[in-house]
Amino acid sequence: MIARVTLEIALRRDFDYSIPEEWADRVEVGSRVKVPFGARQVLGVVTALVSDSTHTNLKPISRVVGEPGLVTPEVLGLARWMAEYYCCPIELALKSVLPESVRREKDGWRERLLVRILPAVGELPPLTKRQEMIWRIIEEWREIPLQELVRVGETTAETIRKLEDKGLVSITAERMERDPYANEVVVASEPLTLNPRQAEALKAITDALDLRTVPVDSGAPVMAPSTFSGAFLLHGVTGSGKTEVYLQALAHALERGMGGIVLVPEISLTPQTVERFKARFSSGKLRTLVAVLHSHLSAGERHDEWHKIRTGRARIVIGARSAIFAPVSPLGLIIVDEEHEGSYKQEETPRYHARDVAVVRAQRERAIVVLGSATPSLESYHNARRGKYRLIELPDRVTDTHLPLVRILDLREAGKTGKGGTPAVFAPRLREAITQRLERKEQTILFLNRRGFSSSLLCEKCGYVAGCPNCSVSLTYHRAAQRLLCHICAYEEPAPTRCPQPSCGNPAVRYGGLGTERVEATLKRLYPQASIQRMDSDTLKNKDDYRRVLTDFRTGKIDILVGTQMIAKGLHFPNVTLVGIVHADLSLHLPDFRAGERTFQLLTQVSGRAGRGDVEGEVFVQTFTPFHPAIQYARRHDFLGFYEQEIEFREQLLYPPFARIALLTLKGRNEDKVRFTTEHLRKELDRWFASWRELIIAGPAPAPLARAEGYFRYQIMIRTKAMSRLSLELAKHQEELSLPEDISMIIDIDPASLS
Repeated sequence: MIARVTLEIALRRDFDYSIPEEWADRVEVGSRVKVPFGARQVLGVVTALVSDSTHTNLKPISRVVGEPGLVTPEVLGLARWMAEYYCCPIELALKSVLPESVRREKDGWRERLLVRILPAVGELPPLTKRQEMIWRIIEEWREIPLQELVRVGETTAETIRKLEDKGLVSITAERMERDPYANEVVVASEPLTLNPRQAEALKAITDALDLRTVPVDSGAPVMAPSTFSGAFLLHGVTGSGKTEVYLQALAHALERGMGGIVLVPEISLTPQTVERFKARFSSGKLRTLVAVLHSHLSAGERHDEWHKIRTGRARIVIGARSAIFAPVSPLGLIIVDEEHEGSYKQEETPRYHARDVAVVRAQRERAIVVLGSATPSLESYHNARRGKYRLIELPDRVTDTHLPLVRILDLREAGKTGKGGTPAVFAPRLREAITQRLERKEQTILFLNRRGFSSSLLCEKCGYVAGCPNCSVSLTYHRAAQRLLCHICAYEEPAPTRCPQPSCGNPAVRYGGLGTERVEATLKRLYPQASIQRMDSDTLKNKDDYRRVLTDFRTGKIDILVGTQMIAKGLHFPNVTLVGIVHADLSLHLPDFRAGERTFQLLTQVSGRAGRGDVEGEVFVQTFTPFHPAIQYARRHDFLGFYEQEIEFREQLLYPPFARIALLTLKGRNEDKVRFTTEHLRKELDRWFASWRELIIAGPAPAPLARAEGYFRYQIMIRTKAMSRLSLELAKHQEELSLPEDISMIIDIDPASLS
């Protein structure tokens, strides 16, 4: 038998190796192996077992690494689909489906020494007073970790070893599982009574689960995600009880002997989500471990959580986008919460979209996928309207409370102060509303999707603006650190006290714009008696910070929570009656066809944090463009109205969902060389696809972010209705294309952003 192996080095092909007799019973599809490659020994994955090969004198596999079948055949097939559709080497696709902590050659388990008492035979041997004291502790505990015994007994490991020598105890090494939520107390919960709409949604999902059939052949051809059906789009307003539908649907899957994956877009949502799911499945006949997978876990925690899933001990997985590759088997249900979120798109190779991969994985394994959102992406809603997905609507909140009243504040007038007409952080009506909530002991959320204190440093005398030397953006002022920082490449420099221009030196430099740091500082000045907490990537440095801040807010220790988009969605705090959106225009005027959609989604999601308890909520939206359709439709909570006007624009210009996009970005240190190479690529594209119809090629043009991390960037955009075919063609021609050594190209299929 011959093993076909995909190596961990990006060579875009498989290699055949013979299987030595000593490894014959351990080599299977999905096995991790070490093989000779030239003068090196490299790791790889067995992707097929074949009886013969076109090559002769095959080298033998050196050894099998780890437990057999780490990569299941189903996930292996998914990786192959990703490599083809997203135009990337299969080696990189395989790396993405298997965490680095699991791929390592050495065993990743953590061990501890455990001291156990042995059955006594006859009288005790002679013991010193110290040994007898330690013996009594062990006798009481029966078994105890060695380190704990050293601490409790105020002794040394040497003393305990002497008890082992006398045959009284055994000291053995055992695996110790690392659990990121081990110290949390979980209070079991029972299913809630569903309203008629929720019950209807649940029945549709459970009926589909009952019809689940045998998985399709893993060799299915590459297809675009939008071509698949059996998926559900659960469109429910904020507070409509989508999570309870998820929980009861998962319970049904468990009853049928199947597991489930729950994707959430933000790591900050994970603690609250994990708490609710663990509470539901911590006891009873459906009891199971709930595994967690996201980037804020340590490598050891990720390793142990992954193995809980692989061995079937954890049948429910919650995590960010990479959790879609969790080895749940058999897989019955995939839930993609807040399916519209751009964070589901991977920005490094392979540039997959977890929502679309979820749809494909569900199709391949005959599982059910539920895409949930109060503001679905236009692509998903269009698929539902055309019948590719089944649309389920939850139009009302479960508590019978109204959606919050949204008030638009025109910053062109309402935000000006009396001193020079400079825009204030808060309009008077928003300030008054915050004061009222503090007086009534209610909570407030203030949202601004920009961190730092000020977005730019400007000299009004000579016009100097502090810019990043590596990127085409201005530097952001962080007052606490007294630094200017680039949010693209992390370049930083001390904040100057005067204009840095040698010919100027003006001491009256001005900091313009605002960020969450300035909002927090303004709040502390206006409301010194209030408890205020900022929640952004500058303040949340440790993995437990998210949980701590959200717990403090839930228990009422925080009056006002200021934050970026990590507080904009999925969080349920009944005492929040006011939401303020400090600046609604930040994402509205970007050179991206999705700018309006993102703004509408963000405003609707943030607004949905208000009024989820007994008191009606109120939202204030501060904006310089109050009559923009995205803002007006968000004010009225009118998703359908926004969809109807936006979809017409997309159809006219053949943008998604009426076509799909491949974005080709070339980058290099020399701008002229990058531009020339991109122009050459455009000519090649015209030649390659001269016979294609319904193919639109635009560019080359500088990227919206023209320079990043010292690299100049030019782009070509291709729009087509046949992306599967285009992906295969681009991969083929990419191998033929000869680019200068200092110019690299990125192919991004279905980009979430055009920047």
